[in-house]
Order: sequence, then C-alpha cells, then structure tokens
Amino acid sequence: MQEIIEQIKKCDNLNDLENLRISVLGKKGILTQKFSELKNIEGEEKKELASILNKQKDEFNHFFSLKLKELEDLELNEKMKQDVLNFTYFDESATSGALHPVLSTMDKIIEYFSNLNFSIEKGPLIEEDFYNFEALNLPKSHPARDMQDTFYFDDKRLLRTQTSPVQIRTMLKQKPPIRMIAPGVVFRRDFDITHTPMFHQVEALVVEEGQKISFAHLKGVLEDFLHYMFKDINIRFRPSFFPFTEPSAEVDISCVFCKGQGCRVCKNTGWLEVLGCGIVDPNVYNFVNYKNVSGYAFGLGVERFAMLLHQIPDLRSLFEGDLRLLEQFR
Repeated sequence: MQEIIEQIKKCDNLNDLENLRISVLGKKGILTQKFSELKNIEGEEKKELASILNKQKDEFNHFFSLKLKELEDLELNEKMKQDVLNFTYFDESATSGALHPVLSTMDKIIEYFSNLNFSIEKGPLIEEDFYNFEALNLPKSHPARDMQDTFYFDDKRLLRTQTSPVQIRTMLKQKPPIRMIAPGVVFRRDFDITHTPMFHQVEALVVEEGQKISFAHLKGVLEDFLHYMFKDINIRFRPSFFPFTEPSAEVDISCVFCKGQGCRVCKNTGWLEVLGCGIVDPNVYNFVNYKNVSGYAFGLGVERFAMLLHQIPDLRSLFEGDLRLLEQFR
C-alpha cells in the first residue's frame, strides 16, 4: 500500500489520479480483488484479513481525497488565470451614461408634483379586485371593466391595471387633507405601436374636508403642469367619462409634431390626448368612509409623455433595449 500512496503523491493531473483509483478500487482493482477473496476464508483469519483490507482502503481514500482537492484547486486556478478579464478591451471613450427616456420622464413628472408638496405613495403590483375595480366605482357588472384587458390570477387577485388602487389604500389609512401622486408599473393585455402589456402611470389625488375643491383647481394645476412639460402648446379640456370621477374630462395638447397644423400623428386634428381627469365621484368616498369632502384626481401614461417629449414614433422601441435609440439620450 505504501507504494500506491507514493504513486498518489506523484500524480500531477486529475486523469492519472482517476486511473490510479480505478486500478485500486475499480471492478478489477487490487483491493477489490482482495476483498473478493474473503469469501474463500473462514474464522479468525478472515476477520484479521478484512480488518487489514479496510484499513488499507481507508488509508487510500484519505490520501486520494487530499490529492484530488489539491489537483482540483490547481486546475481551477489555471482556468481563472486564462479567463481573467482584459480591461483594455473596454472603450474608455464611453465616459458617461444616461437615464432611460421613460425614467427621465417619470423623474421630471415626480419633481414637478414634489415641488407642490404632493406625497409619493406606492402599492402592490398584485392587487385585489376590491382596490383595483370595486372601490373605484367599478362593480363586477360595470361595462367599463371591458375597457381594461386584465391579467387575472383568480376571481379576487390580478395584476393591477392602473395605479388608482394606491389612492384607495391611501384614503383608507389616513384622513384628509390628502395630496398625493402614485407613480408605478401597471399591466394590461395589449400590444401594438401605442400599447405594451407593461407600462408606467402616474395618478394623482387631492382631497380636502368640506366642499373646497372645484374643477377650477384641477384645471389650474394641469395647465401649469403641461406647460412645464411641453412649453409652447395649447391645451383644451373635453367632456369624457370615467367611473371614479364626475364630472370627467380628457385633456388634449396641440400636436408637438406639427404645432397644431395637422399631421399623420395627430390624425390631422392638430390635437393629442395626454391624460384623463375629473372630480372624485361621491360613490368612491363611500368605500373609504369619507364624509363631507371634495377632491380631484387625474392619471397619465408616462410612456406617452416620453414619446411626445422625445418624438419617438413606436412605443415598443422604448422596451427593446436598442443602443442606437438609447445612446441618443446620453
């Protein structure tokens, strides 16, 4: 056995070490054959020989394991030396990066409302039907639910289709006055040049005690906000319908591509719709046990604002990670 131990110590690669193991413990190995001879021996002689063979096997396994660990470490170190990163391959001219246009647009929106002392509220992406629909004046039979193609887990859980549930959660945990925005990711089953299954929204809510809030307050805030985002534009409010606001309106700006003259993007109308808004419907307050309050709410799609700010024609290009597009915002 001492001779075999010396052979183990002299092995300098894993292949030779494995061949040595097979010659000792393989089906036709030295120790294997000696163990097979025990069946022909009886009594104390068999017991004594078995003890000797087991000690030799343990001794072999001990030195084999030590050598195996040593050779594996050497092989790993050699591989790491070969795989070391060559930092000279990196382009040192790329000295700066930039935020993704969607994130930079989101930051610009948040900055505006933060300066007006709006708090930033967040909520779960997997939402309950109560918060996403019912508490927003959208019972199960409401036809407006068909306007939102929803990803459902079951009858009660879904991927939120809007950040409006954050408004409900905020009203349930605190009393007026409330002045908040809810930026975040939302999900709908839709995919074309102006829609993606996952996109970003910013929704806002203002609630005061008494009948202090009017549509005039909402109109003033939105006009100032849109001029902050787009500079030289005209703005108009059109009557619309949303289940959670009454009265409701959609807000248009003069087309940023043709300056209101009419083009393919604005379908020759000279106007682009950018957000929805309205006075909070009294039925919504019933779900959160608010009495004698007034307020307004509005919501916008961040990707749409990013497209208009940077004149990007296809919404899907914002999610493809194409460096040719993203490098333009460095």
